[in-house]
Amino acid sequence: MSNFENTPTSVVYDVFAETAGLLTARYTSLSDAATSEPERERWWAKVMELRDTKRAVPAHDREQLIVHITRWAADLKALESADRD
Repeated sequence: MSNFENTPTSVVYDVFAETAGLLTARYTSLSDAATSEPERERWWAKVMELRDTKRAVPAHDREQLIVHITRWAADLKALESADRD
């Protein structure tokens, strides 16, 4: 993941929003494919938590945007790795 050193904050926010969207889509897919109600609810809770987190981070807070981009990208990578196992 880029360090965003020379990246305008508006672009950092766009990456933040895109990463959140990708992870939301993945969680939604996992919720839809769940084989039990508790599993479906667990993934859906992650969708709601991600939505709330995205709304809570100010668009001008570069540090927090980058923290969440890094965390969410790692979560996506972990889910992709789990799919391959």
